[in-house]
Amino acid sequence: MALKGNILIVDDNKSVLTALEMLLNSEFLEVYTLKNPNNLISTIQQNQIDVILLDMNFKAGINTGNEGLYWLKRVFETDPTISVVLITAYGDVELAVRAVKEGAFDFILKPWDNSKLISTLHAALKLRKSKLENKGLREKTKNLKQEITPNQQNIIGQSACMKQVFELIKKVAVTDANILITGENGTGKEVIAQEIHRLSMRKKEVMVSVDMGSISESLFESELFGHMKGAFTDAKENRAGKFETANQGTLFLDEIGNLTINLQAKILAALQNRTITRIGSNTPVPINIRLISATNKELNSMIADGLFREDLLYRINTIIIEIPPLRERGADIIMLAEYYLEKYASKYNKPNLKINKRVHKKLMEYAWPGNVRELQHCIERAVILADQNEINEDSLALNNNSQQPNIMNFNTIEDMEKQMILNSIQKENGNMSETARNLGITRQTLYNKLKRYGI
Repeated sequence: MALKGNILIVDDNKSVLTALEMLLNSEFLEVYTLKNPNNLISTIQQNQIDVILLDMNFKAGINTGNEGLYWLKRVFETDPTISVVLITAYGDVELAVRAVKEGAFDFILKPWDNSKLISTLHAALKLRKSKLENKGLREKTKNLKQEITPNQQNIIGQSACMKQVFELIKKVAVTDANILITGENGTGKEVIAQEIHRLSMRKKEVMVSVDMGSISESLFESELFGHMKGAFTDAKENRAGKFETANQGTLFLDEIGNLTINLQAKILAALQNRTITRIGSNTPVPINIRLISATNKELNSMIADGLFREDLLYRINTIIIEIPPLRERGADIIMLAEYYLEKYASKYNKPNLKINKRVHKKLMEYAWPGNVRELQHCIERAVILADQNEINEDSLALNNNSQQPNIMNFNTIEDMEKQMILNSIQKENGNMSETARNLGITRQTLYNKLKRYGI
């Protein structure tokens, strides 16, 4: 039975190549041969080579072995995990010792003993596999250190709508089902993803978060799938992409609705094949991830408009978790405000700071277009500005407070949201980009809401 590895034989003697190829065909999955070492490096780069059986001399009349040592060095510059066994007709102990010192696995003399040669190559392949495992661990550790791992945040809330979210999280977290988290900007979609990972069977592995909206199309494949050294101008070392880094763990793709159709197709292919291929490599890398995606966009509307692939949606939305906006969470607003008060009072050394009861009423009446993120920033700013031991209405300084409708004045959330949009459009003199930014939503979501409310 052939070993799970590939070997490259480099020798200028055609009869030697033929004999070795016949001998080793049954010992390796693939046997590659080269008569000229000038193609050695390109062959390594284009194929997955585990072991090289390398002749020491290629120029007629020159028996120093320097050529073999030169190519040995070039091989290790390209891939130091490859096992190289040198072979020559000129036995020289000093040369053999030098070669081994410079990294060769072993040294074989011509004519060779078949059983000894095969045994040596088997051992060389085992060393290669061991190097690859160690390299994989080192690369994963290195890339994990490079990741900006968000701090674990508590999910705070006792409202009925959030209790439903908590129940759903508990049910789906222990499975490997792909999850799509939906909700407006600032509702805490990444915090929900972290909680799912924390409760999952993969909690001991890493969760890698990727903001899909921040990756340019030119860097997309490198960021997601990785690259090999030399694959492009700035590729100065091998680099694992986000998929590889998240292997065995959780991959969180935030703002997945921001991807172009072309990039959606590449994500879909990786999910379907459960493999990725680094730029500059022809070797597929298997991946085993738990996928969580998030968006603030209405993907079904985007599908109807030809902006999102329906087959990708089916891949990512086995379970959908919709996060309610903060304005629908009632007393959770006060709980969150008190949580952030404690956090920032400690950070800015104001331990006795309290929130005025009148401010509670203001917090409850405000519509929070930026949701939890806006509340967090609002409380941090209030803590910084507070002159005494109390946060009052002046230090609270809610954005556009006079423009915001009072929730109590509307029969439904839809009526309130419609009025908020109208107020913001008027304030921004019809500038839809600024209106969307002011409301904390995307332009596409704004247009969908305009259509929905007949504005």
